[in-house]
Amino acid sequence: MNAAIAPDAAFDLVVRNARVATAGDVFDADIGVRAGRIVALAQGLAAGASEIDARGRWVLPGGVDAHCHLAQPTSDGSRMADDFVSGTRSAACGGTTTVIPFAAQMKGQSLAQAVRDYHAVADGKACIDYAFHMIVSDATAEVVRDELPALIGQGYTSFKIYMTYDDMKLGDREILDVLDVARREGALTMIHAESSDCIAWLTERLLARGLQAPRYHGLSRPPVVEREATHRAISLAELLDTPILIVHVSGPEATDQIRWAQTRGLSIYAETCPQYLFLTADDLEGEGMHGARCICSPPPRDAASQQAIWNGLANGTFQVFSSDHAPFRYDDPQGKQPQGPDTPFNHVPNGIPGLETRLALLFSEGVLEDRIDINTFVALTSTNPAKLYGLYPRKGTIAIGADADMVIWDTDTPRVVHNAELHHNVDYTPYEGRLLRAWPAVTLSRGKVVYEDGVYRGQAGAGQFLQCEKPAPARTARSRHRHLPWLSALADAAS
Repeated sequence: MNAAIAPDAAFDLVVRNARVATAGDVFDADIGVRAGRIVALAQGLAAGASEIDARGRWVLPGGVDAHCHLAQPTSDGSRMADDFVSGTRSAACGGTTTVIPFAAQMKGQSLAQAVRDYHAVADGKACIDYAFHMIVSDATAEVVRDELPALIGQGYTSFKIYMTYDDMKLGDREILDVLDVARREGALTMIHAESSDCIAWLTERLLARGLQAPRYHGLSRPPVVEREATHRAISLAELLDTPILIVHVSGPEATDQIRWAQTRGLSIYAETCPQYLFLTADDLEGEGMHGARCICSPPPRDAASQQAIWNGLANGTFQVFSSDHAPFRYDDPQGKQPQGPDTPFNHVPNGIPGLETRLALLFSEGVLEDRIDINTFVALTSTNPAKLYGLYPRKGTIAIGADADMVIWDTDTPRVVHNAELHHNVDYTPYEGRLLRAWPAVTLSRGKVVYEDGVYRGQAGAGQFLQCEKPAPARTARSRHRHLPWLSALADAAS
């Protein structure tokens, strides 16, 4: 596919005969790259120092996976299998060119120290570009007053908060404090919406009856648990007129709450993930600990829930499709079986691997099965996350001045997913044996080939850390304050 050209060529790279799709357009062009940026889009461009002929293939912006966990510290003795070397290698081989994992604050820890610690494990290791979200799990007065505003100003312009997990969750009062900072500073808040007390109540009673197998994880987190917390998160955001993004939505109950809020004009964004399109509660079944491989929260639901998620992707309820890659090895005491083959479901680390398979799953089953169009695919997997997290237009599109992050897609060669052929450091994939009709042929990160025809060609440390701008979707519509007298009163008092 590559051809070498004279060294005095007009461009470092030309991608010839590209069938380009962005979030809004489809067009045919040659793509000229110089110094890692796209500098020309035209037909019949002059020669490049190297060239790739993409004739007959889609050329799309590189994926932006805005929700993945790499080398993240835990409090329960478990250990994530992927660090920034293996995780970004896997991402690149699946067509993702930017990742945004989480600098996680532990209870009692400074948020600023959490960010410094995460840089220590990330910098110099990634083969593709990366930014950080923050996880705020200890909203002390100092964090809210000093650290969070300062970090937002330094380019960490998004953060996640949890409504569940004892070692991570914030109460409603703490959530309001954090949302207030986001509103004032122009940051975007991601919320894991599940009702902690409901989950704890159900879990206690299931375990008391000896019901501890992986299948009971789903029963401890029924849809009403997600629906209630989603509505509560929306209500807290409405109180402060603050945009939020509800992450990893699993089914119609929470989706309906989000759609209701959006139709009322609230700035509520939403994300879903492959596990809610391609897994169901049946995947938590099986002998012994087999179902632990698919334990994640919220859990996979049923076929009707899958259809509701497809509907939400098609009708615009969801703005983002992320992997929520949380890589724990199955056959590992620091992974899915910390207490061996009798580990109760509530002690199984939550999460499944998905960085490398995210894009191919959605392209194959979404675009090629006519569930969504190619522009929606680009928006969900690249453009929208870049916009929501302050990286657009450097990332998320094929345009003059954007980074030359591109994927040339092979839609002619069916491929069966086998974990042995993936590039993560996890000992399984939940999508083993699934037949896909699309897979990246070439992945380019800032104009450099990092994956080509089944071979990883990237280099650890080549990825750059990205400081994020304050995202436009996080801005509060100040004009609405006149309809919210409590906010008007606070604003008047402050002035």
